Amino acid sequence: MKLSASSIYSFFRPSECGLRITLKKKGIEEAPPGPYEQVLERLGAEHEKRHLATFPSVVDISSGTAEERVSQTKKEVSKCSPVIYQALLRANRVIEGTESEISGVPDFLVAEDGGSYIIRDSKISRRINEKDHREIILQMCLYGWLYEQTFGQPPHKLQVHSGTGDIVDVPYDGGAAALETLDEILRFQLLTSEPYSPVGWSKCNSCGFYNYCWPRAQKNRDIAIVAGVDQGMTCALRGRGIETIEQLLESFTEEELADFSRPWGKKSRRVGKDAAVILRMARAMTSGKEIVIQTPAIPAYTNYVMFDLEGLPSQLDETEKIYLWGMQIFSDKQGKYIAAVAGFGEEGDRQGWEDFLVKASSILSEYGDVPFVHWHHYEKDHIKKYIERFGDHESIAERILTNLLDLLPITQESIALPLPSYSLKVVEQYIGFKRTQYEYGGDWAMAKYIEATEMEDEKQRAEVMNEILKYNQEDLEATWVVLQWLKSKVS
Repeated sequence: MKLSASSIYSFFRPSECGLRITLKKKGIEEAPPGPYEQVLERLGAEHEKRHLATFPSVVDISSGTAEERVSQTKKEVSKCSPVIYQALLRANRVIEGTESEISGVPDFLVAEDGGSYIIRDSKISRRINEKDHREIILQMCLYGWLYEQTFGQPPHKLQVHSGTGDIVDVPYDGGAAALETLDEILRFQLLTSEPYSPVGWSKCNSCGFYNYCWPRAQKNRDIAIVAGVDQGMTCALRGRGIETIEQLLESFTEEELADFSRPWGKKSRRVGKDAAVILRMARAMTSGKEIVIQTPAIPAYTNYVMFDLEGLPSQLDETEKIYLWGMQIFSDKQGKYIAAVAGFGEEGDRQGWEDFLVKASSILSEYGDVPFVHWHHYEKDHIKKYIERFGDHESIAERILTNLLDLLPITQESIALPLPSYSLKVVEQYIGFKRTQYEYGGDWAMAKYIEATEMEDEKQRAEVMNEILKYNQEDLEATWVVLQWLKSKVS
């Protein structure tokens, strides 16, 4: 049986899942990486190449057969070559009674005085720690164990060349945690039948096996697709023999479910007041019909500003960056789409923010303190961050914060939908909103924006940005359609 450092990555990314390991081993077809994942892979490779270029002398053993590369790695280490690129380390170990070949390819072996080596990997991630990227820590420790098995001594250090450009030391535990993880991975590989793993919207949405697991969960009426039933609760309920939505409804009154204990971190916790919401969602999914709980609390205004931001996470920028601030007035008729776009230079982030404040100020001057309608807390969180980052001339952003209207909690508190998620994309499809773009989504927009930043041809860049602007505008239109739909609901 063959295992590698990449097996650890497959286990933890995009979310920890043993079923994914089993499906890969069985040869189940996996969807190809999306545009954003492809961009991350390319940027990671470029990040690695830039670090490679900082070394004056490198032995590159990235090509050749596995046997040749293992042999050459040993040869170059014995010669104390200053830097070895793409070394192949390999060792055998009996796991669960099975002889397993374990391998790893660290990006760099960097020689230190005394003949020992630093093991270093380039990672585009900016936060290198156990909480954010456990898979990176485990991979590095596995490299350390492989090196120790090969050369009879531990590495001088384990290091990550992070996305910030910093060299981050990783503590070496002798490989204990990594080997324990490989034990678990091997158990999933050896299974003859697929293990149960609860689906979850955020857990599964970016996984290559989404189209394999979700349709099956829906067909089986799996309790995991009920909004509010998390993975720990799903497993606890299944321990009681409750596997389907219908069984959940048959097995509990609201009071009984409120008293049910579910895992919560290292402890347990009663379901409590969430019981009423969960059972209501289950009834909606069973009937296929929405349940109106109360009249949606939409304040009455003549005009509303639909408001949506597009941003890059911190792993692709030194700080999280909003590159598009989208706004559009809606009333009886659709107003002009207004977008503030960050510039592509060093001051682009500030320019985008200041342009947003100018354009938002103009809206407030013309329409007064109208609601800025958005979906979820992303907009609120990032306005606050940008106030701290660049300030708030004339308190325009503070006025917007006061006027924010988040439709997500209003929807959740008003209507139980027969849906597994209250994502705007899911809700808009449910009520019949149609987009004009074949490809769209936050990850798609980020990938397109990164493409635009790398373009020198201004015409090409403008074409790509127009695609992103169209996506953002349709987000605003979708939000308006959902708002109107909510206003039509009466309890």
